[in-house]
Amino acid sequence: MNRILIAEDEPRLSSFLEKGLKANGFTTTVVADGAAAALMANDDDFDLLILDLGLPGKDGFEVLNDLRARGQRMPTLILTARDDVHDKVAGLEQGADDYVTKPFRFEELLARVRARLRSDPAGAHPTVMRVGEVVLDPHTRRVAADGRTVELSAREFTMLQTFMQHPGQVLSREQLLSHVWGYDHDPGSNVVDVYVGYLRRKIGSARFRTVRGAGYRFEP
Repeated sequence: MNRILIAEDEPRLSSFLEKGLKANGFTTTVVADGAAAALMANDDDFDLLILDLGLPGKDGFEVLNDLRARGQRMPTLILTARDDVHDKVAGLEQGADDYVTKPFRFEELLARVRARLRSDPAGAHPTVMRVGEVVLDPHTRRVAADGRTVELSAREFTMLQTFMQHPGQVLSREQLLSHVWGYDHDPGSNVVDVYVGYLRRKIGSARFRTVRGAGYRFEP
């Protein structure tokens, strides 16, 4: 079953897309701002991204630049009210695979989604991630640090993968909660701090820096 990430801040439209895609056999996740889209859009979590250009925080162009800069190559379909040819050219040149302007017919969007998924080349997904002396293989789910194999739980693995996709960046507890546990998790929970503690013990405490009042940063 193909997994689609919908980055759209208009609730009625995102709900419409989610219902329509689910009815056609897809698994969907919706985010409503650019920062969340950039954080969650990973090749190993989703097969396609539907990306609105007018997102709050980071716009769609910034999100797309972030993804391509870190090697994420998932098919991306831009969905926007901007129909200027310069915007279309800019989106395609920055790595988008297709461009649909609002308003649109759902049948057309569905056909484009299916076409993108069919044309996604085999082997497009990344294999091994390396940050400093930490190596993570998303397919075999194996991790090594400083030349030694490290056994991680599923949550620990997902959290480490999230950190390694954003080396040197500060990730808030809310961002880590939403990506690792989902949006329904209790925002008042200290589970992020607990799992960072687990990773410090297994991967190395110096690699996970606490940024007071902001979150955590993973450093090589």
